Amino acid sequence: MIELLIVVAIILIIASISIPNLLRSRMAANEASAVGSLRTINTACIAYSTTFGGFPSTLANLGTSGPASSTAADLIDNVLAGGIKTGYSFTYTAGPQAGGLIPVYTLTASPLVAGQTGQRYFFTDESGVIRYNLSALATDSDLPLQ
Repeated sequence: MIELLIVVAIILIIASISIPNLLRSRMAANEASAVGSLRTINTACIAYSTTFGGFPSTLANLGTSGPASSTAADLIDNVLAGGIKTGYSFTYTAGPQAGGLIPVYTLTASPLVAGQTGQRYFFTDESGVIRYNLSALATDSDLPLQ
């Protein structure tokens, strides 16, 4: 009986050491996925602009719901076009129209639960530079990723 208690105690000690590391690695994986998703959306926006002249008005315009068109360009999957993926929420904001076209946009990625699904907030725009902030919504004045 004592041997069984010792084994259980050792398992609990190992679990208490490894679970925080598992959570940190999951947050790092979510952050890496968010950065990859931002790059994918930037590329899709450039392809959309080349095809339709100007950037899309919503993130959903880059997804698919039938034949490719300006309202369903089929450039990203519908999960990402929905705005939530791997613990991050993506917010696409189209700039004001100029000559009937949208010349600028901003895109942010925020953890769904800060400190659990991710630590950093991300920002990008038509320049393609991805910026981050550790504690608040990232903007164009934050540091770029290295």
